[in-house]
Amino acid sequence: MTKSVAREPQRRNARSNRARILATARRELGRNPDTTLEELARAAGVVRRTLFGHFPGRAALLEALAEEASEVLRSAMAAGAERIGPAEPAERALAYFVLLMWPVGDRYRMLLALARHDLGVERVSEILAPARAEVTAILERGQRDGAFPAHLPPAVLSAGLEAMTVALLEQVNTGALEDDGTRAALAQLIAAGVPERRARAVVAAVTPAEPIPGE
Repeated sequence: MTKSVAREPQRRNARSNRARILATARRELGRNPDTTLEELARAAGVVRRTLFGHFPGRAALLEALAEEASEVLRSAMAAGAERIGPAEPAERALAYFVLLMWPVGDRYRMLLALARHDLGVERVSEILAPARAEVTAILERGQRDGAFPAHLPPAVLSAGLEAMTVALLEQVNTGALEDDGTRAALAQLIAAGVPERRARAVVAAVTPAEPIPGE
């Protein structure tokens, strides 16, 4: 057996360990941002040396999580770019955007939790800027077209909807709420000022039979 062939199982094992560590960190840090590296290693089922072999310290692990989250968010937004265009009514665009982002919500929630501890608000804002800008643009268009009442400036309302999304994700995490994204989309539309009956019709209209891009 050649050395290159012998190394392939080792490389696969290393990739598997790295992916498992990141998945564990995403879950555990989303629950408790103060979780230590030692606790993460135990939760991931690897020894401390293995974790440090991939991530020399907490900063390296968190930056890897940030890059992973950024990539997933960008991919999800790119997948839905054609659907959420200028021709799409603002109500439908907002509902679809929530459905689009819900499957990557664990990364979203984890980033916001870490903003107060390690990554810093500026780094997290940089990652989330495209999503925040998209929601703000949808709200601006909806207020201009009369789909949403102008009771709050679009950027302020966008920040409020973001906070509500995180709160709903946390309730899913605790088991208090079960949702595939449709209830969150309904809540967002109502919070944006859409009457409940109309909001339900919009969500029903945009909920696809096939998986949403990003799932």
